Amino acid sequence: MQYILTLITNPSVLPLDETVINKAIMAIERKKAHVDNLSFLTPNTAMDIFFSEMEPEKAIEILTLKLEGIPVDFVVQANNGKRRKKLLISDMDSTIINQECIDEIADKLGLKAKVSEITERAMNGELDFKEALRERVGLLAGLPESALNDVYENNITLMSGAKELVQTMTKHGASAILVSGGFTFFTEKVAHSCGFDGQSANVLEINHGKLSGKVIEPILDKEAKLEALIEAAKTIGITNDDVIAVGDGANDLPMIKAAGMGVAYHAKPTVQQQVMAKINHTDLTSLLYIQGYKEAEIVS
Repeated sequence: MQYILTLITNPSVLPLDETVINKAIMAIERKKAHVDNLSFLTPNTAMDIFFSEMEPEKAIEILTLKLEGIPVDFVVQANNGKRRKKLLISDMDSTIINQECIDEIADKLGLKAKVSEITERAMNGELDFKEALRERVGLLAGLPESALNDVYENNITLMSGAKELVQTMTKHGASAILVSGGFTFFTEKVAHSCGFDGQSANVLEINHGKLSGKVIEPILDKEAKLEALIEAAKTIGITNDDVIAVGDGANDLPMIKAAGMGVAYHAKPTVQQQVMAKINHTDLTSLLYIQGYKEAEIVS
C-alpha cells in the first residue's frame, strides 16, 4: 500500500528546503521504504512525499527520532482516497482560540493563576473534567455578566489559520462543527467569526445579571464531544473515516481517536502520547495540508 508523508514548516522560522526534505527521505529510505513521488503543496511550507514498503507507525518512529530538534511537523497516512474530509469537528480553547476562556474570566477576579493550574491539570487528564469545571466555575460566583463580553472583546484572539481552515473546508463542501467544554457565550461568537456551521458547549448559569457559580447540567465533556462527532457524521451521511477532529486536551481524546484523521494540536503531553498526527510547530492551516489542499485552494 502507498502512504503519504506530509512535511510542514513555518517558513519564517524554517523554510521547507532540500536539507529538511532530504533528511526525511533518507531517514525512511535507509530503513527500506521506497519513495515513489514528491509534490509541493505550498513552496517553502508544505510537501507530500509518497512512499511504500513501510508501515506508518514505523515511519513515524523513525522520523520522530531523525527530525528531533527541527521545527517541522509531519503526518503519515494511507493514500486511500479518503484524504479530504467532509466534516471538521474542533475543540475551541487553545485550539481555535489562543486562550482558555475560563482562565481569562478568572483574571477579572484576580484568580487566573489558581484557575489556570486546575485547567492545566484537567486538560492533561489528571483531574475529572466535570468536577474540575464545577470547581473553577464556583470560583467565578458574583462576577457581573457584562464581564464576559469584556473578556471576549479584549482577551480572546483567534489561533493563526483558524479562519483559513474552517472557510477553506466549507468552501469545498465540508461541514464544520465547534465543540467545547467551555461556554456557549464564547463558542457562539467564535463559531460565527470563523464560519462554523454549528457549535455546542456548556452554559453558565446567570442570576440577576451575575454568574451564580454553577454550570447548567448536563456538562459537555469528552463523551459528549464524541457523541457530537457521531451524530454530526450520521446527520451528514458519512462515516468516521470522513472526519477530521482536532483538539489539545484529554477531554478531546475520544473524538480525536474516533476520527479518520485525529490531530493533536499543540497538545498536552497525555494527548501527544496517544495520537499519531501531531502539530507542534505550525498553525491550523497544517490541517489543510494534511488533507492535500494546495496554496491556491486555501481561502485567505
